[in-house]
Amino acid sequence: QVQLVESGGGLVQPGGSLRLSCAAPGFTLDAYAIGWFRQAPGKEREGVSCISSSDGSTYYADSVKGRFTISRDNPYDKIYLQMDDLKPEDTAVYYCNADTFSDYRPEGGAYWGKGTLVTVSS
Repeated sequence: QVQLVESGGGLVQPGGSLRLSCAAPGFTLDAYAIGWFRQAPGKEREGVSCISSSDGSTYYADSVKGRFTISRDNPYDKIYLQMDDLKPEDTAVYYCNADTFSDYRPEGGAYWGKGTLVTVSS
């Protein structure tokens, strides 16, 4: 059972940056597509970004294109989501997801972390 652990959330002012990390202690993640999803209060969960397990290609939701960057750090088996120019509407719980399918799927794969809260507010 893959157990995902997110870190890096917190409170940031509009225009600021945060970097989220996702790891799975004891597991290698290079065989999984890794996605970041978020859920704001009163809203449905949405896919934010994903990095493929086959060719490293990436997916970004339109709302974060040009501001968020997903990457893999293979030696340390971590996946990062660099979030720049944050906006109040980015406030949500962010979840890491691992999918045995090689590319992004809106529903994500079977494995989910517990989430990390990102709050963008002045």
